[in-house]
Amino acid sequence: MMTQKVSFLGLGVMGYPMAGHLARCGYDVTVYNRTAAKAEAWAKEHKGRAAPTPAEAVAEAEIIFACLGDDGDVRAVFDQAEGGIKKGAVLVDHTTASPSLARELHKQFSVKEIGFVDAPVSGGQAGAENGKLSVMCGGDEKHVEAAREAMESFSARIVHIGPSGHGQLCKAVNQICIAGLVQGLSEGVHFAEKTGLDIDKVLEAISGGAAQSWQMENRAKTMAEDEFDFGFAVDWMRKDLRIALNEGRNSGARLPVTALVDQFYADVQAMGGGRWDTSSLVRRLAKSN
Repeated sequence: MMTQKVSFLGLGVMGYPMAGHLARCGYDVTVYNRTAAKAEAWAKEHKGRAAPTPAEAVAEAEIIFACLGDDGDVRAVFDQAEGGIKKGAVLVDHTTASPSLARELHKQFSVKEIGFVDAPVSGGQAGAENGKLSVMCGGDEKHVEAAREAMESFSARIVHIGPSGHGQLCKAVNQICIAGLVQGLSEGVHFAEKTGLDIDKVLEAISGGAAQSWQMENRAKTMAEDEFDFGFAVDWMRKDLRIALNEGRNSGARLPVTALVDQFYADVQAMGGGRWDTSSLVRRLAKSN
């Protein structure tokens, strides 16, 4: 059994099950969450420990994981944790945040001989619960390798993309690809409904061909049934697309479809759908008729 001490900062829909997988694999896990009751519930369920502050949560950890909301959350929690992190520890941030923040933190922690890896994930809540996430890592190879075995407890794929910030840039690519795909799927489902097709038969016919995708397999039926109270929230997708569009402007990359879909998601937010799953783009099409 593993006895390595690790900590996990942030127990949202992703972090809670990710930390649970670490505990089930035998790691000695201490957790911190801003809503203390959630950390206490996790500790009771997984026989781990809940700490009242980030600094206390990381005090003895060899590897520190975090899965927070955005740049501001990362900075706030890491500023509180920094004084408690011991020299030689590795900090792995699974938050989808900006590449510039990742590079800043890598430099800041390197001075203190603490490893930092930006390691956003893909696979959503289901991937976290099933331990099948894809992890894209930026940072020094030695630090990625030091944390790899622990990350494998909740991951199906771990790829070291490149230096600091490259994990976040790769996640931007992921979200760019998803944005256009979900809009295309939304239009396909909408078209099928408007032309009187049997959506189940349509999906049976096209899901085995070139149109097949994770989104089609997991979201097309719920889109047709107008169900969106689950999954990856529109608010978070807009945060991710903002990062991608900012990096696009900085690098000169042209992202016309991404910019358009970002505005479509703004329409969904205006409809009150900030917490709906990203597949709710189809609801915008239905409303426009």
